[in-house]
Amino acid sequence: MESLKLDVSQVYKFASKEEIIALQAKAEKANRALHEKTGKGKDFLGWVNLPSSIDNKFLLDLENYASSFRKKVDYIIVIGIGGSYLGSKAIVEALSDTFAHLKKKKDFPTILFAGQNIGEDYLYELLELLDQNTYGLVVISKSGTTTEPAIAFRILKDHLERQIGIEQAKELIVAVTDKEKGALRTLADRKGYKTFIIPDDIGGRYSVLTPVGLVPLAMGGFDIRSLVKGASDMEIKCNQAVPFINNPAAIYAATRYILYSKGKKIEILANYENKLHYLAEWWKQLFGESEGKKNAGMYPSSVDLTADLHSMGQYIQEGERILIETVISVKKTKFITTIPSNSDNLDKLNYLAGKNIDFINKMAELGTMLAHLDGGVPNLKIEIPEINAYYLGQLIYFFEKACGISGYLLGINPFDQPGVEEYKKNMFALLEKPEFEKETKKIKKRL
Repeated sequence: MESLKLDVSQVYKFASKEEIIALQAKAEKANRALHEKTGKGKDFLGWVNLPSSIDNKFLLDLENYASSFRKKVDYIIVIGIGGSYLGSKAIVEALSDTFAHLKKKKDFPTILFAGQNIGEDYLYELLELLDQNTYGLVVISKSGTTTEPAIAFRILKDHLERQIGIEQAKELIVAVTDKEKGALRTLADRKGYKTFIIPDDIGGRYSVLTPVGLVPLAMGGFDIRSLVKGASDMEIKCNQAVPFINNPAAIYAATRYILYSKGKKIEILANYENKLHYLAEWWKQLFGESEGKKNAGMYPSSVDLTADLHSMGQYIQEGERILIETVISVKKTKFITTIPSNSDNLDKLNYLAGKNIDFINKMAELGTMLAHLDGGVPNLKIEIPEINAYYLGQLIYFFEKACGISGYLLGINPFDQPGVEEYKKNMFALLEKPEFEKETKKIKKRL
């Protein structure tokens, strides 16, 4: 099998190869700390050797259960927020037919998401759809009390129970939650829901290859074995025993660190295949929540190209020079579409006649990279042979490992997220949640 390739040669004008290699000792030390669990956040490093530890029996049992489950429903609603939905959403979007939801023939139920927002219209319209269709619920939460998914689950569980009855509904509800504790675990045990366990030593944004991601993907009929295999192979390529110069995750982390130290404060993840849009959303949480602490860390942003060249392209080309750009390049597309010749040629496109769309897209990618380099934007390139489950597994583990190394290079704990709690305190106070009486009084006075 081919493998993901990282090319950092187009940053040498901004950060020399020698400067990057000079970080070898620090990067290798950071990588060792991840494997030996000696660094900050060491209690949340279960993801490091996870891919290679997933056994065949677990995958087989999950595949069999998912196959039986999905035959009963038209839709599977995955309820979760943050790391509890972004990973599976990224894989679903990348591997699905873009217009599958509009086509009559469906081999598998449609995966939809809820609990990732508090949009009332979104939930109302979802319920309208479900009024006319069969569906099951996969609710993902360690605690069961995270506000957004807890609201969605309460409403959807009630709707399902009223639609088909309480006893029948419990057969169509799956809980992915803590092994022993939490509101969702308690409810699942009382009701008799099928459950899968979220490991204690893996945080949400690193959990794609746990039941958090694998259960929804198996339900949707996606190739979880290839996903795991890709991640497992990348685990080997990014292992602590691999020398820095051959370790793509370490090189990526070191290159970003050098550029950050030179004043590059924003990283743009660019793709030229729209199917990767939600992979970028997952990546933004991974790096934003891991590195954005103590007034440090690059701000992770993303663009879908070439579409965003007609909106954000101007800023990338000539705005403040605080940017770096990482391009995910896909070597081969699944299909081929060729541009026809036209006798009128009013659009002046006959020079492209006979060429396929991806060839033109690749020239746009290359031309944009050259333009951005000329405009002062360092470019890193990550190439995958094609978009499939195997290479998405490689990408996921590559970014996870690079993020862990990068966090340690910055001197922060990449596995906590203390700032996430701040908005919740204010929201609970404004909602007058019990036990928040003092905060409610304080915030009302402030307002």
